[in-house]
Amino acid sequence: MGGGVNGPALRAVIADDQALVRTGFGMILAADGIEVTAEAADGAEAVDAVRRTRPDVVLMDIRMPRMDGIEATRHILDSGAHGCGGTRVIILTTYDLDHYVYAALTAGASGFLLKDVTPEHLVAAVRLVRSGDALLAPTITRRLIERFAHRQESPPTGLHHDLSGLTPRELEVLRLLATGLSNAELADRLFLSPTTVKTHVGRILSKLGLRDRVQAVVLAYESGLISPQRPPGTN
Repeated sequence: MGGGVNGPALRAVIADDQALVRTGFGMILAADGIEVTAEAADGAEAVDAVRRTRPDVVLMDIRMPRMDGIEATRHILDSGAHGCGGTRVIILTTYDLDHYVYAALTAGASGFLLKDVTPEHLVAAVRLVRSGDALLAPTITRRLIERFAHRQESPPTGLHHDLSGLTPRELEVLRLLATGLSNAELADRLFLSPTTVKTHVGRILSKLGLRDRVQAVVLAYESGLISPQRPPGTN
């Protein structure tokens, strides 16, 4: 699979304090035609690298010196004025229930990967996120929400919580999307075509001012549209 098949070559920055991780991931991406524009050993270096090279995707470790991956993600995704508005972040973590992951997602990350990810999954994830989708499996979504369900009384993360502009069908799609269903799964559940579902999802994100599906999941729970105790689609 060449990087230029669907337009300009995909560009990535790898941020991890372990040189072997950076080198290994870099080799995997390069072998698939993805250009690694820079590597960073901490969050501050990652922010600088993104502003200099303006990549499509950042692979971001959480635990790094000087500035951690969460703070770096906030800086990158809040820096549209620096030309980084189109950059998306994938969080790298050793444990799938790392307690920092939820904070990273609410900071705007487009999903996360375990560091023992296979080469094929790594490449697919980077390409998926670059296309505008989000990387959050249904099982991971449920486990994250269950883990943080007791934090419902905490202040919201600043996402727009006014759902009044959504149609009844869009609210239904958002409820199901919040369980982590893919467009194909949503289409099967709602007896719609994948194209129609994609249109609904796009309108939801646009109306609510959301970056991607991950932010939609967070908003659905934090707005009270659905609750961790009663997942949508269950009887």
